[in-house]
Amino acid sequence: MCEMCNTAATRINHATPDPDAPNPAGLPTAYEHGNRLTPEGTHVDPIVVEIVEGTLASVEMEVETAIARTSRSPMIRDAHDFRAGIHDRQLRKLTGRSYSALVHPIARDFPLEEMAEGDVFFHNDVYESEGGIGHLPDLCVTVPVFDKGEVVAFVQAFGHHDDIGGAVPGSMPSGATTVFEEGLSVPPIKLWDKGVPNKAALRIMTRNSRMPDSLAADLDAECSACLMGARRLSELFQRYGRETVEAAFDAILDKTTETYRREILSKIPTGTYVWEDYAEHDGVDEPKLHTQRITLIMEETGGPGNGPRLIIDFTGTAPQAKGPINHCGDYVGGNFLKKWLAPILRNLADTPERMAELDVNEGIVPLIEMRFPEKGTLLTPIHPGPTNARTFVILRLLGVLAGVVAKAVDGQMPADQETIRYTGVYGHDRDGKDYLMREVLGGGSGGRYYADGEDTIHVVPDSRNLPTEFTEGRFPFIVERLGLAVDSGGAGRYRGGLGYEKHIRMLKDAHFMSIADRSILACWGVKGGKAGAPFQVTIDPGGPEEREIDALADAEPIRAGQVVRIRTTGGGGWGDPLERPYPEVERDLRWGKVSFEGARTAYGVVASGTKDEPVIDREASDALREDLRAGRGQDSPFFDRGPGYATLAPDGAAASEFDYV
Repeated sequence: MCEMCNTAATRINHATPDPDAPNPAGLPTAYEHGNRLTPEGTHVDPIVVEIVEGTLASVEMEVETAIARTSRSPMIRDAHDFRAGIHDRQLRKLTGRSYSALVHPIARDFPLEEMAEGDVFFHNDVYESEGGIGHLPDLCVTVPVFDKGEVVAFVQAFGHHDDIGGAVPGSMPSGATTVFEEGLSVPPIKLWDKGVPNKAALRIMTRNSRMPDSLAADLDAECSACLMGARRLSELFQRYGRETVEAAFDAILDKTTETYRREILSKIPTGTYVWEDYAEHDGVDEPKLHTQRITLIMEETGGPGNGPRLIIDFTGTAPQAKGPINHCGDYVGGNFLKKWLAPILRNLADTPERMAELDVNEGIVPLIEMRFPEKGTLLTPIHPGPTNARTFVILRLLGVLAGVVAKAVDGQMPADQETIRYTGVYGHDRDGKDYLMREVLGGGSGGRYYADGEDTIHVVPDSRNLPTEFTEGRFPFIVERLGLAVDSGGAGRYRGGLGYEKHIRMLKDAHFMSIADRSILACWGVKGGKAGAPFQVTIDPGGPEEREIDALADAEPIRAGQVVRIRTTGGGGWGDPLERPYPEVERDLRWGKVSFEGARTAYGVVASGTKDEPVIDREASDALREDLRAGRGQDSPFFDRGPGYATLAPDGAAASEFDYV
């Protein structure tokens, strides 16, 4: 490739901005992004491409390992609620292990030609993040990678931190009505300048946090890990040369584009499909249906090379909520949401093994067009709308996309899951010092057309619940139980995965907090499968002060000696539960995943004996199943939303008009 072509492809234009034509964030700096680094048809040795791709994955994992080993807060170090990502100088995400934030706000505000080695950029401002940051506790650091004095890539890490100020410990006030109540909001800044930390900025951030020591340690870990990752990537450029490495970057993304076009989009019939789902509450108004609607349009042409194109239209999504469930999704053409939602499409792969091989990187972006409603909706909020519980929206969108695709492919998609919610306690520890224990507990995934759902998974890859030994040694409570929530998985030919059941006994008076959804609207089942069990928190279960608390709570008092029982959501079921073979129900009974009563009511199975030795009465079960089939209606919906939907639906209906095919 000629040097002139290489040079022309390497420049991002930071032209003098037109003040009358601001970028999507309304800020003054113009920037370009998303372009190829090399001309179409540039050849690179496929073995080199494999080496470069493996190196990127290795560097990303090394960065994450370094953060996990050197950070301090339970949320980062133990729960692993953070992500690393590698991006090229056209701001395209190269790695595919999981989602990550965006480099766009950094390139927007800081011209690449003015960056220097040792620089570290920082931001957490939701409205100036171009859609890459969803709520203020997600802090993001970005480090440019250099080759021969020029920026050639970026290493980035972002994660959920314990506290960044705001109205309540943990910086997620459930009743917030503006972003100003949610904590310290920092637009893109240079946190390290040529290797020298900006101590004034760090002091401002730690001063605003209730957990200043862990915040400072986490930021130091993230900055240092990303700087290390930048050095590793520089070595890659030194080894193969910029022209070859950038050609490999293009080849990696081209491969993803072609793979999804050939293996995934080809499975969706041409046409238009509509479905919607709902968040159930926003922390301010009374519970109601906050609609998230997707119109999915599959076109044969319009994509790269005039191939297929998938259009995701969010028209019909509900107005911006008063409370903090809004998500800024409409920036940079929905770039973040495309990569957030695309893993759902992998379920269309020929086999589960093939699905596991498919990465989601910037290569999927050209295949998808997103159409957003006007400003002022759940996905297009107007500043200063609150966003700390935006998980209710972005997690629901995963399910909405799965549901609308299921309508297109006769149910060959998994049922619903809700595999993240924030719970925690705070108060004074044994020494009288303030503490905060916040945990991100998972739940069950949906049943699939070929297998049961998985138990207690987490939507954030590699994340985990906090170890009991750690929490009991650090906080004034005892974990009396951590196990599976029996009968929580939605019944089906393939059962939904089970959620957690966790019992925490407090040793000192404290307060409980929860940011959770799916406490009324359960995870839906599909094609005859039933909805899973909803989220539930009970204080003092079986005691004189037993009470169920709201899923959105900031400061629920708990007295010393009382137990908090947390039950997380079960995944929806797939297919008719009366078609589930008796040996599989017997196995569920033996494993304690389904109770004897649950076997009877949900699966039509009559069993006796003990948990260790269940005995199924096949004759009685056959008769019961026939009775249950005879009692069904003729026109059942394709989706089962569970009994909670009727309590919120304006007409009291058990299903929406979109639930039928």
